[in-house]
Amino acid sequence: MASASRTPSAPLHYRVEIGALQAHLFQVTLTIAQPAALQRVSLPGWIPGSYLVREFSKSLQNLEALQNGAPLAALQLDKASWQIACAPGQPLTLCYAVYAHDNSVRSAWLDANRGFFNGTSLFLKVDGQEAAPHRLELPAPKAVKGWSVATGLVPQKINAQGFGLYEAANYDELVDCPVEMGVFWSGSFKARGVPHRFVVAGAPPSFDGERLLADTQKICETEIRFWHGNKKPPHANYLFMLNVVDEGYGGLEHRNSTALICTRKDLPRLGDAKTSDGYTTLRGLISHEYFHTWNVKRLRPAEFERYDYGQENYTELLWFFEGFTSYYDDLLLRRAGLLDNAGYLKLLTKTVNQVLQAPGRLVQSVAEASFDAWVKYYRPDENTPNATISYYAKGALVALCCDLTLRAEGRASHNATLDDVMRDLWKRCKAGPLREADVAKALQAAGGRAFASELQDWVHGKGELPLKELLEKHGVAVQQEPAQLAQRLGLRVSETQGVQIKTVLRDSAAERAGGWRMSRLDDLLLYAGAAEKVVALVARDKRLLQLELTLPPAQTTWRLALQDAALLNAWLDAAD
Repeated sequence: MASASRTPSAPLHYRVEIGALQAHLFQVTLTIAQPAALQRVSLPGWIPGSYLVREFSKSLQNLEALQNGAPLAALQLDKASWQIACAPGQPLTLCYAVYAHDNSVRSAWLDANRGFFNGTSLFLKVDGQEAAPHRLELPAPKAVKGWSVATGLVPQKINAQGFGLYEAANYDELVDCPVEMGVFWSGSFKARGVPHRFVVAGAPPSFDGERLLADTQKICETEIRFWHGNKKPPHANYLFMLNVVDEGYGGLEHRNSTALICTRKDLPRLGDAKTSDGYTTLRGLISHEYFHTWNVKRLRPAEFERYDYGQENYTELLWFFEGFTSYYDDLLLRRAGLLDNAGYLKLLTKTVNQVLQAPGRLVQSVAEASFDAWVKYYRPDENTPNATISYYAKGALVALCCDLTLRAEGRASHNATLDDVMRDLWKRCKAGPLREADVAKALQAAGGRAFASELQDWVHGKGELPLKELLEKHGVAVQQEPAQLAQRLGLRVSETQGVQIKTVLRDSAAERAGGWRMSRLDDLLLYAGAAEKVVALVARDKRLLQLELTLPPAQTTWRLALQDAALLNAWLDAAD
């Protein structure tokens, strides 16, 4: 039995039960101890960390209101809010079901094997009482056997499997602690004295859990040391929740937990000491989401100081919160000893080419990309690479440029780095709301000069970043390699069944030809020989067309390689 009660009772009590496994329904009962005469409730439309209005209310059904055993009318006001006329000061009970069949990290899922939910998908927000304590009751289910619970919420009275009562200080905390239920693998470790737990749902028998724990512990200790040296982190405990599936990848950060998803082949395997590319990617995801514990969950855009769950919350700062986190996720893997120099440069090469091969980098600034996330980043189409740039990838390269500029200019006087900037921002913003002006001040404090022109050019401008010059100053050779044929032609394709064109890049040979299709892309050079022009037979809208294609000259992509080990290590190693 665990106990960590903060208050003897809570004015808002949620009870979540399994309504019907095969129908994928959670049953929720909300009791409001002191309702208003016209009590309004609403369900969020989005979840912090995933910047798209997802309309979670579409999954809510059968809402009923009761007071003193008598039914009341729940008047729907709009797509996600309701109003109940009731006797104020007397307990009001709302009962409803939520359809849970989204096997991602963002919403809710329920079947015979596993239950999972984010509070933004299940918990109606009680207007006027968002700051009050909220209690969650998770009764042990009768429909399934052997299930356990894992969540970052504070337990008040729970059994050995984790079912029972939990409490949150307010609504924000309640919905920021997802809940995992089912039969899952569980392991634990301490990082800098802080308890950490890792639960994995759906792992195959070959899964090497001890290796995952050991590597995650190294990541956590490295990141705590990055922010706080030998001091304790701001969280008293932390929970990793990993859902293992046939195909899937992603993560969503929370204040003292994270929800992750990966493919089975990405997991470390018993008896296999090698590190696959998939496992490297998984460790990078773990590093990324854990870094968010500081950079976006505490330090966060000033616009996010108070979330408005009912509509878009705009900010131009995702290049910092996602981009700088993306810079550090792999860098801290290297510092944790989980990547060597060659492995790190391989990952950095991928990020550089992702940006350089996107025509949208010349169309949209990374600040604009941040602001437009709600309508562009999470809604990609065939034109996305031509019109937008990833605030993750380019934001990471902006961080790289800031770090290497500080290091290059500081060698003669002081060894300032981007690490100093991040720790300065933690103190400067008191681990809270941050503005771009704060970033500028921290850069100036570290570098001894203003960085206004760099921020204007790199963040708000659409020109190229000074990557080659800065990398070469820090021991990295920038080599040019022949581009793959698809890149030469200006295509992004799938070759599972013939050649299916997903994207035609701007100002490319393929765009000038009008787009085309063939059985294998490599066949083009096989049959073209020395010809500069070919005629492609195209299947479009069940019609055959002939399109003339002018073959472009050879193009190259970047490959980063070690040139000066001492210079590179001075950058990649943690400062003493």
